[in-house]
Amino acid sequence: MSEPSPFQGGGPLGDLLRNLARLLTAQGPINWEVARQLAVWTATEGNSEPNPDPLARIRTEELLRVADMHVAEASGMATSRRGWLTLRCVTRAEWAATTLESWKQVLLRLASALGSGQAPAPSGGEVAAMDQLLGNLPQVIGPLVLGAQAGTMVGNLAVRALGQYDVPVPAPNTDELMAVPDVVDGFAKEWDLPVDDVRMYVCLRDVVHHTVLSRPSVNQAFQDHLLAYAGAFHVEMDAIEQRLGSLDPSDLFSLQQSLGDPETLIGEMQSDEQRRLLVPFRALLAAVSGYTDFVIDKVGRRLVGSYPLVSEAFRRRRLEDGPGQRVLGKLLGIELDQATVDRGHAFVVGVLERAGEEGLARLWDKPGGLPTPAEVDAPGLWLARTELLG
Repeated sequence: MSEPSPFQGGGPLGDLLRNLARLLTAQGPINWEVARQLAVWTATEGNSEPNPDPLARIRTEELLRVADMHVAEASGMATSRRGWLTLRCVTRAEWAATTLESWKQVLLRLASALGSGQAPAPSGGEVAAMDQLLGNLPQVIGPLVLGAQAGTMVGNLAVRALGQYDVPVPAPNTDELMAVPDVVDGFAKEWDLPVDDVRMYVCLRDVVHHTVLSRPSVNQAFQDHLLAYAGAFHVEMDAIEQRLGSLDPSDLFSLQQSLGDPETLIGEMQSDEQRRLLVPFRALLAAVSGYTDFVIDKVGRRLVGSYPLVSEAFRRRRLEDGPGQRVLGKLLGIELDQATVDRGHAFVVGVLERAGEEGLARLWDKPGGLPTPAEVDAPGLWLARTELLG
């Protein structure tokens, strides 16, 4: 069964599309109002959400403090930049809005790459915009399409977001972690798991990821990749025209279907430069995945009563290929598949066999210490280069 369109039945863009001229005069390469509305609508399917349960928030805060202490001990690293972590319990809509805001810089870089060489949108009000629409649709409607695609991606991610790090993304500038109690409790009920065990696992997962991803060298590596990958899109104008040029601005259904499709503008397109950039980034993702899984497993077996069941449920969930994850992989290159997980696990096992946990703990010490693709596949090379072997 096809996904319901956010444009049908009074969706967020219904009224906006009826006032198309106003949309076309929006400023900037991305229509952020469309992105925000579509992200929130997709996250909630147009329904209102209750505020997070205060009791769930209090209990999760207690578990976060326990997780913070144990992860710091197990990893030997500071789990935060300022000395302590805080928790913000949010709804799906709030998660979507916050995430969209935090990704603005990268999405603007993407818009700049896709918009290079395009003529600027005409000015002069609604009449000028409508006069240009039929003959120059790809250039005029670009900010609307990009806003819709960005909102769709973030909204789909928000539908199933349990906390801050459902996917490995750069750490926020603060030491505040988001949690979505309604989704966490729903996941526990779906898998018939003790809710406190699931809450603790989410806390452990996010504290470990924050510990690693907030390290200056790792954070910089992620930021560099995202900006470079987004900026490496080179879509030919004739390809854009083929995808958008057949749209009929008088046919709202045509616009709705196209703007709701996250692949309208880029589809399967990937440049040679992006393929080159993915080689070192996938190696970094593997190292992050292998290390975080190791620490979660080490601490989780002590703190989560039903750890084998909970960890298996999360393993299956992580490898589910939802629409948000697919678009994230295409737009930003962030994709954690089974091959990457297995590669990271083998790397960590190889380091532990040769240098123990002391050697593994030094993985994030220095900017030059991050493993290369060859070193991820041959841990002895990384240990030799970092002078940990022998």
